[in-house]
This record gives sequence, structure tokens and C-alpha cells, in this order.
Amino acid sequence: MKKVLIIAAHPDDDILGCGGLMSKYREKVSFKVIFIAEGSSCRYSLSDTNDQINNAIQERNTFGVKALKLMGVKYYKFYNLPCGRLDQIPIIEINKIIEKEIHDFKPDTVFTHSFEDTNNDHLIVHRATQMATRPQVNSSIKKVFTYEVLSSTEWRFTKTFSPNYFEFLSKKDVENKWLALKEYKSETKDFPYPRSKDGIFSLAKYRGIQSATYFAEAFTLIREFTKT
Repeated sequence: MKKVLIIAAHPDDDILGCGGLMSKYREKVSFKVIFIAEGSSCRYSLSDTNDQINNAIQERNTFGVKALKLMGVKYYKFYNLPCGRLDQIPIIEINKIIEKEIHDFKPDTVFTHSFEDTNNDHLIVHRATQMATRPQVNSSIKKVFTYEVLSSTEWRFTKTFSPNYFEFLSKKDVENKWLALKEYKSETKDFPYPRSKDGIFSLAKYRGIQSATYFAEAFTLIREFTKT
């Protein structure tokens, strides 16, 4: 990996899915993260004001910038499409966003959401990414992975996430992942909530057990192109 594009439905999905990876390769890989939706408006009702909603969106975006700064990630973009309502947007529009990012950034590796997930925005971003990374002549992409998101992926009890690729992590990488996630003050809670320090370490240990190490982050390789 030299240039990695992480495609996230909402701010914090990137850290939950790839925080350990970003920590591990921060000195070796150029990362870019794009956020398709804003992640906050779905929590408000029609009686809430636009100012309340916009303030919540901006606050979460600010959390996202701080988290990425801790990871050393300089390149990112917030598209702020409506949270929880990506099914109301023609998927071709989301697809075009991702295609343009791929064209401009020219990543060799792409990470996106798993289709084994309970969040519908995640599923739509996955589908749009599949469309945008379909085989093309002169494409820069060599590999496409999916990642898991705590408090979403593990809550699907059928067709569960089945990783086939593991990145070994140091304890420091896991700690960095938690510190970045901790910047999202509206999204973290005490254990046993998954998005907690114990939740982050528990998953890293479990994936470590699966791969004969202490800590790991798990992914599914869904597409690989070998060029000769």
C-alpha cells in the first residue's frame, strides 16, 4: 500500500474500521478519507430547528478533523449528504462522488463498508463503492477491502462479517485508535457500549486471537487486480 482511500458513510466509521491501520502505516502510506453522509441529522425530529441540526453536523465534522489529525491524516473531505437517508438519493450520485475521488487521488487500495452490516447507509456506500471500483483499463486500484464498524456490523446476526485479511497491531496502535475515536464526544460511551475503550480493545484482542497475535484489525479482501 502506498495510497489508500478510505470511504466512510459517516464521520467516525473511518476510525472504527481502519483506525489501527492508519496508526500502523501513518509514516509509510498516504491516506485520504471521504465521508459521504454527515451522521447527525437522523437523530433530530421535524420540530428541531435547522440551526440545531447544522450545529450538530458541524460539531461532528470538527470531531472528525481532530481524530484524523491524531492519525496524521492530511487529506479528507466531508460531503455531508443526509444521514440515514442515502436511500433517498440516486445511488449514481454517490457513485459519481466516489469515482471522482478515485480519479483525483489515484489510490492503489480502497477500504469501504462491509455489506454484512445493520446500517443502511453503510450498505449503500458499499454498493456505490463496488460500482466505482469495477474493473477498468488503466485503473490505479489493486485491492479493495471492507471493514467492520463496532455497534453496527456485529449487530447483524445473519450473514455476519467474515474477515479473510488481518493487520497485526501493536498495543500503541490500538491505543491510538481509541484516542482518535475519543475525539467523537457524542459517539462514545462507557462499556459495555461497543464504542468504548474496552470495546475497542476487546475487538482488537478477539481479532488477534483469530490471527495468532495479541491485537489485530480485520478486513475482507473483496477484489484484487494483479497487473503484469
